[in-house]
Amino acid sequence: MKLLYWLDEWLTLPQDEQQTRLPISGGDLLGDVFVKYHFIDINKPLLFTFSPAGTNYQEHDLNDDFSPWGFQLAQKQHVNVISFQHLGISNWFRHRNLLFFLEQLAPLLTPFTQRLGYGLSRGGFAVGAFANLLKLDKVLLFHPVSTKNKALAPWDDRSSTDIAQQFDWEQDYHDLDLGNAKGYIIYDPTNRIDRGHAKRYSQLTHLRVFGMGHSTHATYLNKFGFYKQVAVDFISHQQVDIAQFRLQTKTLRFKEDYYRRLNKANAKSAHRQVLLSKAHNILIDEKAAHVQEHQAKIDIQPLIDVALKHQDEHPKDAIQLLEVAQQLAPDDPLVEHKLKQLK
Repeated sequence: MKLLYWLDEWLTLPQDEQQTRLPISGGDLLGDVFVKYHFIDINKPLLFTFSPAGTNYQEHDLNDDFSPWGFQLAQKQHVNVISFQHLGISNWFRHRNLLFFLEQLAPLLTPFTQRLGYGLSRGGFAVGAFANLLKLDKVLLFHPVSTKNKALAPWDDRSSTDIAQQFDWEQDYHDLDLGNAKGYIIYDPTNRIDRGHAKRYSQLTHLRVFGMGHSTHATYLNKFGFYKQVAVDFISHQQVDIAQFRLQTKTLRFKEDYYRRLNKANAKSAHRQVLLSKAHNILIDEKAAHVQEHQAKIDIQPLIDVALKHQDEHPKDAIQLLEVAQQLAPDDPLVEHKLKQLK
């Protein structure tokens, strides 16, 4: 636990000398969790990230170049970061080495006055569970799991809940404990289980994305930079532009591919299929009127930025995004030029 020793010594320095010892980077293995850190400036935010399910690395995957989920994103925003990567499939950040590390770490972070947390799903659980311990000021959570304690969340009847019972869900840090943290939770209110967990985060601002789901469609949104752009705004400005967020989710609803993927993700639910079909038909009718009424107010630059970033590796996806941008702003010369190039 090299970081603990370094911080303990670093705190003995006068404040004006602490900055001269930065930057510093490193990593360590804490039982079944790998931690990587990068400190650059005590006057900038310190971001904690915890990996979501689906990032199922093993210890043999670790090397000097390995970066946990969220680490590189934080580096690009030029903030301090401590990222935790769970190892193995069934891992809920419960290892005693991790808990000991966090308890020892918390009082050593006093120079960092602005602390942020960012996580998805399982990572969202960890951010919520450790927020009070780490004295987080603001958090950004995408469809988080609040706990796997069956007594507290009896409606979470997914198979992952049964598998998670191998861990002790009565000991410390088994449930959300936000302390004084504020921030945002983003989830799909049509997902029964995610909605149940979201209700438990009452002190956060709730941002709803209908049909986002918890897996298939969530991956689709991530592919098109939806998660990333929201996270970048949060990390850079410690807040989310709610008006822009709602505009972007509305723009997504105008994509035909959005509904195709929603139908695929909800193929087993006849009820949701009917609702999606009705919503799709209504939005087809509203689309032209909405664009005509609001096109002057719509900022298409985020769509253009994502399209340009993916134009080499995913040209078809880039074309789809640019076509949406063109519908929203038919006279934009850059969009027209890029579409001609890619087609």
